[in-house]
Amino acid sequence: MVDLVNVLEWVFALLQMALFVVAAPLFTAWIKRVKCWLQNRRSPPLSQPYRDLRRLFSKQVLLAHTASPLFRTAPYLVFGTTVIAAAVVPLIALELPTARIADAIVLVGLFGLGRFFLALAGLDVGTTFGGMGASREMTVGALAEPAMLMVIFALAMGAASTNLSTVIHSMLAQGLALRPSLLFAFLALLLVGIAETGRVPVDNPATHLELTMIHEAMILEYTGRQLALMEWAAQLKLMIYGVLVCNLFFPWGIAQTLDPASLLIAGGLLSVKLIILGAVLAVAEGLVAKMRFFKVPVFLAVAFTLALVGMLSFVMLESAS
Repeated sequence: MVDLVNVLEWVFALLQMALFVVAAPLFTAWIKRVKCWLQNRRSPPLSQPYRDLRRLFSKQVLLAHTASPLFRTAPYLVFGTTVIAAAVVPLIALELPTARIADAIVLVGLFGLGRFFLALAGLDVGTTFGGMGASREMTVGALAEPAMLMVIFALAMGAASTNLSTVIHSMLAQGLALRPSLLFAFLALLLVGIAETGRVPVDNPATHLELTMIHEAMILEYTGRQLALMEWAAQLKLMIYGVLVCNLFFPWGIAQTLDPASLLIAGGLLSVKLIILGAVLAVAEGLVAKMRFFKVPVFLAVAFTLALVGMLSFVMLESAS
């Protein structure tokens, strides 16, 4: 009986990871739809990202004659590391076998590994745009990762663990309360997520302007299913950061047992949270313009400072209580 329960838990963990991967394009489509509404434009259907992926998967792959085997395998490595990162993040349930490996530092490492192969792919063919995008991507990563780690440390001080499931359990046990450390960490994670996923004002995924693009510059030489995997990995990374914001700072409703009622409630509440978060992100992108790349370090320095202030505020104001 115990073995059967364990098998069912692993099956649900795999289903949760599959749900992560399948729902990622839908979250991106929702953000685009809200932006179209705000600009008085006709919005594409929510199924458009799935149609684009299907179209790309059906197209022939064309490769530059200078492409190495690394260029051919990079899309699979980037997509694979992002899928593993999705398996680490709790989506709608906590009590899963993957909770033991759901460490936030592991998550940052997986993102860094995917960034490494993405940058190498941008450099491989030898185009100017690819090299420029890879250089910018590594610069953003070198500044965003310390800020992300500082956010993790700010949250870990309250939970005495860097395990994401443990942090969420701690948040649920503490209940609804206004804590300065969480407020600063929340703001820092928003800024880091914007930078890591290439959203405005750091990058603009909707344009291909030569002097401003970062992520798109590294994947200009990809076609067919390889381009589809790169685009899908970017959508999945955006979904991961959205779920992190919702479940780490607004965890109420996430299932702590695997009974159907709790899972349905958790799925519904998470959908509402992501809808609100996507709408807020779309509104924010409509209100700000893309900044010059030389201002991005200042943007991420603000994120690092907010996370640091959050950690210090916990030490000074909350640890004694």
